[in-house]
Amino acid sequence: MARRTHTWTMALLLMAATGAAHAQANEERAKKIIGGSCFLCHGADGESASEVFPRLAGQNAEYIAKQLENFKSGKRKSTAMASMVTELSPDDMRALGHFYASRPPHKEAAKDAELAAAGRYLYLHGNKHSGVPACASCHGPDGAGSATLPRLAGQFAAYTDAQLKQFSKRERNNDNAVMHSVAEKLTPQEMAAVAEYLSGQ
Repeated sequence: MARRTHTWTMALLLMAATGAAHAQANEERAKKIIGGSCFLCHGADGESASEVFPRLAGQNAEYIAKQLENFKSGKRKSTAMASMVTELSPDDMRALGHFYASRPPHKEAAKDAELAAAGRYLYLHGNKHSGVPACASCHGPDGAGSATLPRLAGQFAAYTDAQLKQFSKRERNNDNAVMHSVAEKLTPQEMAAVAEYLSGQ
């Protein structure tokens, strides 16, 4: 019995060591890719200094990998990203997703408190008059999303607003089709309000 316990213990230690080595290798792989191109727009740790480019720090790993694959396949259109993902393998995409997911998300207060307050209500409760459902019903009350849905909390307001506009015009077609029906019911003011609220979460 003691020998069997010892064998299991050694096996578990070996698995843990292998897992740690694999994680380290993936992080090094991600850092190499980021250092070659990603950092120019998204920053070394996904912090991004420009509202044109999304913050990736704290973003959900599977979501990032999916977006990269969609940029490569052409399901999601972006002149800038198309050339960046050409040489990425599925393993590269997963490594980048896990790297950015491991970085702490950005935190700062919304710039327009009144606009954010209106956005908070819409995000949590929706608009029963226009048929807009609560964003929180899919993206979570804290905006953290899920494995397949993006983290919205802490994202640049201008970037979130731009994505909502793309969904409303059906210019972005790679994600959940529900976003088309939701976004097309939002007014420009409502999009700006929700985006402002999320930027401060």
